[in-house]
Amino acid sequence: MKTYGYARCSTNETKQDIERQKRELKAMGAQHVYHEYESGTKANRPELTKLLDAMEPGSTLIVTEVSRITRSTKQLCEIIELAKEKRLKLTIGSFVVDCTGSDLDPMTDGMLKMLGVFAEMERSMTIDRIKSGLKNARAKGVRLGRPTLTIGGIPKKVVGNFDKYSSGDLRFFV
Repeated sequence: MKTYGYARCSTNETKQDIERQKRELKAMGAQHVYHEYESGTKANRPELTKLLDAMEPGSTLIVTEVSRITRSTKQLCEIIELAKEKRLKLTIGSFVVDCTGSDLDPMTDGMLKMLGVFAEMERSMTIDRIKSGLKNARAKGVRLGRPTLTIGGIPKKVVGNFDKYSSGDLRFFV
């Protein structure tokens, strides 16, 4: 059967490098790797949906850690149920959950759900630290947000062509 890997980072490729996850997934035996830059709490992630739809009974889904597949305990429970229905094998780091045969034993099921709880808790703690840091910065008088744009910060080429753009002589196609 096929072995699939799933890699995820929350922000875009300029801020986070997903290559480490992809290398680790290949080393863990993933033949096909799906990846995306989306929040782990987001319910509708296109690549994860494609991956789960593509998986056939007996296939294996590999992730480097539970927080890569989801940051939501509820969504992890849904993925576990899908794995049971489709008779999939889940490999989460070194933790292997085989849903290809009979039902999961209560200890494995509980442990898997606890991993989900810890991933969700880790995200909540990260958000709290960020909020605390922002509050502290404001208290120190730090101005947050984008820097004010000045004419000196605009490329000369843009400033030089502004009149052409305003008059409609210069068009940009998106």
